[in-house]
Amino acid sequence: MTAAAYDAIADQYAEFAREIWDEYPLDRAAWTAFADSVRGRGPVADLGCGPGHLTAHLNNLGLDVFGVDLSPAMITLARQAHPNLRFEVGSMAALDIPDASLAGILTWYSTIHTPPEELPEYFAEFTRTLAPGGHVLLGCFEAEKDEVTTFDHKVTKAYRWPLDELKAMAAAAGLREVGRIHREAGENERPFRQGRLLLRK
Repeated sequence: MTAAAYDAIADQYAEFAREIWDEYPLDRAAWTAFADSVRGRGPVADLGCGPGHLTAHLNNLGLDVFGVDLSPAMITLARQAHPNLRFEVGSMAALDIPDASLAGILTWYSTIHTPPEELPEYFAEFTRTLAPGGHVLLGCFEAEKDEVTTFDHKVTKAYRWPLDELKAMAAAAGLREVGRIHREAGENERPFRQGRLLLRK
């Protein structure tokens, strides 16, 4: 369902995402901190890569990075825009990646459509594919209260999470928090607080 929903708006999303985060220095700081944590340690996966804009940014930061997305249309756009990089159709819950082979995982708003009862599978898969010392950078919409809340995303149903709950779920899968960033919504964003978690295996 999520793949079909993003297939239907792939071209519009690619145009929207092209420069949407250029104005947010805290986001760039998070990507840079993540890149500094994993550079030279092995391959990095951008999970839920969409049209590949952040995959390309991480490549420019010196990472050996490839993208994975559930939407075939998004992968087609990513390959067209960045023919020098590798992109694959795949699910974050069942990655075609060997155990302990990744230095890092970026999941930037890639889990926002995942029902809460399914999210532990994703964290377990992150842990399986990460090498010891590997890092995850997760971006999401934060919940205002200490509970998961739903909202009507333009594409399909989505969830907002308290970062402490995500931290606990990650810890249960063997990932500890290294740091976090909060920022308020920008002028062209939904009026939700934005959260970023840096995790380490």
